[in-house]
Amino acid sequence: MFDAWLLNGVSRKDDNAELRRSFAADVLPKIGAIPIKSLTEHELRAVLRAMVDRGVNRAAVMVRNSLTQMFAWAEKRQPWRKLLVDGDPMDLIEIKKIVSPDYDLDNQRDRILSSAEICELREIFARMRTEFHSAPNRRVIVRPVEQVTQCAVWIMLSTLCRVGEMSMARWEHVDLTAAEWFIPKANVKDNVADLKVYLSAFSLEQFRQLHKETGHTDWCFPGRGAERHLDVKSISKQVGDRQAMFKKAKDGSARKPMANRRHDNTLVLGGGKNGAWTPHDLRRTGATMMQSLGISLELIDRCQNHVLAGSKVRRHYLHHDYAEEKREAWRILGARLSEILA
Repeated sequence: MFDAWLLNGVSRKDDNAELRRSFAADVLPKIGAIPIKSLTEHELRAVLRAMVDRGVNRAAVMVRNSLTQMFAWAEKRQPWRKLLVDGDPMDLIEIKKIVSPDYDLDNQRDRILSSAEICELREIFARMRTEFHSAPNRRVIVRPVEQVTQCAVWIMLSTLCRVGEMSMARWEHVDLTAAEWFIPKANVKDNVADLKVYLSAFSLEQFRQLHKETGHTDWCFPGRGAERHLDVKSISKQVGDRQAMFKKAKDGSARKPMANRRHDNTLVLGGGKNGAWTPHDLRRTGATMMQSLGISLELIDRCQNHVLAGSKVRRHYLHHDYAEEKREAWRILGARLSEILA
């Protein structure tokens, strides 16, 4: 049933790669060989509880969602429709009774970086670079964060873009003279709409630094071989791998180093008292800074390319693009970041 669903029932942007991985790791080894007519809610619940027991609540929720989608698809088709004579077992799964009591099912992270942490991050980048280049033996010292990744951090913070939108950016869409970056809706979450980002002086400088590193390729953030863009999860992994103290293994213990991956705490901020930070937290931090600077909530939403509330009639008739207002909002944010880092 899973193989048939992959072939005809689901098509995700990554060609179902993450779906294949998660089911191969957590679902199929436990219930893959069970006949459909014998599968009950208890086996399905055990799959999800095993994931929660090792501390991956969000992954458990995502697997639940995928299982729900798969069974809903199968229930309408033969031969599985005939085999599911007792109904869809996923209808009996209440995920809120499976995840940890303190887990936020809405996945509403509220982590933002303080001004002090933004300065600390800049100092970490600078210190690691200095220590590495002045070390008598570079083989025994931690390599600094790549310049490309550093630029990515500051671009996300100052433009409010998503890590995926940034990872897929092409140089043909970045106009360094006009200080504009065009994000096609194909790269936007849920393909909401195209977005033109008006680069502040702060953001523009980051793109200029980035151009020195990758301007010879088509991609702002090229992957291996420069034939395609960087994997959209790569920067998140780079940031997470340097906050190893927050990483857990399947049994809940500290995660062991992974092959060809960093395993240190060089990017932990504030001594870890505020928890780990992620690239998406940079988007939230920038938006919160805009709010504190007096920029309206509607304008912040437009800078984040959110779908705005309101009637379809209003969206149909009102087409002012707020270009100058957004340009000013990004300028104010960039100026504040420059002030903090000064």
